[in-house]
Amino acid sequence: MREAPLLLRWDDNVCRLTLNRPQQGNALSRDLLDALDAALDDCAARPPACLVIDGAGRHFCTGFDLSGLADETGDSLLARFTRIELLLQRVARAPYPTIAVAHGRTMGAGADLFAACAVRIAVAGASFAFPGWRGFGLVLGSRRLAARIGTDRARDWIERACVIADTEALAAGLATARVEAAPATFTAPVANALDGPLAGALDGNAELDDARDLAALVRSAACAGLQQRLTAYVNRQAEARQAR
Repeated sequence: MREAPLLLRWDDNVCRLTLNRPQQGNALSRDLLDALDAALDDCAARPPACLVIDGAGRHFCTGFDLSGLADETGDSLLARFTRIELLLQRVARAPYPTIAVAHGRTMGAGADLFAACAVRIAVAGASFAFPGWRGFGLVLGSRRLAARIGTDRARDWIERACVIADTEALAAGLATARVEAAPATFTAPVANALDGPLAGALDGNAELDDARDLAALVRSAACAGLQQRLTAYVNRQAEARQAR
């Protein structure tokens, strides 16, 4: 029997979501996106004291699931990336505290998911990267990243698609804390308990920003040749691994 792509459990009033595709680096597949959306629906019906997102296996999340590209079209890929942006917006605007716990590799849409959370814990040895723009010309999560670390640094990280170590992520503000090992249990973070509803109330541009983020993604993804750009990126990554 195939394991569920997402594990959901409640510890009292804390909801914990564990990305559960460890053999694929917890990459965001259709099934995993479906499960995450369903879990957020559950949280909308039963708001938790806080929502924790972590990953099974060696990595938190290695981003968009790039397997099966030969069966994709530009339209189907655009639809999948749009779903990810809408998911990120749901997390970023959640009316309860959100906590991401990242270990191992946290890349692309996985790094965007990390950045969307109010409390962002980097486990020692974690690394982060935002390869979408340089790798295949996709804009995803850029404004949220800039809000965390500043526009100039966000532009630099995105344009270079560099790997950011846990200590640099903490110093820059991408991570709000660094720990030697992932915590076993969580309680609602007092300092950030009002982040969701208060941030939404204070940010009068929230809806406009979300609409602009979605529009920027669609424009970048709708450019001709998205499937070919992604395939070329995958091939370059494979060649780089072979050359090491």
